[in-house]
Amino acid sequence: MDLKQFIADVPDFPKKGILFRDITPLMLNGKAYAYAQKAIATFAREKQATLIVGPEARGFIFGCPVATDLGIGFAPVRKPGKLPREYVSVSYDLEYGSNELCMHADAVKPGDKVLIVDDLLATGGTMDATIKLVEKLGGTVVGLAFLIELADLQGRDKLMGYDILTLITY
Repeated sequence: MDLKQFIADVPDFPKKGILFRDITPLMLNGKAYAYAQKAIATFAREKQATLIVGPEARGFIFGCPVATDLGIGFAPVRKPGKLPREYVSVSYDLEYGSNELCMHADAVKPGDKVLIVDDLLATGGTMDATIKLVEKLGGTVVGLAFLIELADLQGRDKLMGYDILTLITY
């Protein structure tokens, strides 16, 4: 299935000069959404994942159905102030400033084989921070899965050494 036909190009969003790739049409099409989810689930099975991790919010949209399909757990990665129990955090740099991601301290157990799922691989900053959280808790990242990769932003370069699945590349 050609998933690109379900992605809407939105020029000048969120600011002038940016071409935003909107995944909403794909999510609205049950067959396309199921196809994407099943492709990621197949990758997770091949990697023998025991846990799916996804950064908010779109990592939830694609990661939760994969976890359900595999009959394994899903652990969310959140922004500060969103987790009610003890958590670990990682700060990372953005082009202008920094950001922080958090995960419950008991979300990943030593020895867990983790597949991290998100909608988009751009610069790789969010994914790199998520990997650090998983590894800080003793998990092994067995793969990274994305709906879309923006190849010109070279995020893959920041994630060397990890097996990566992307379903659509621009």
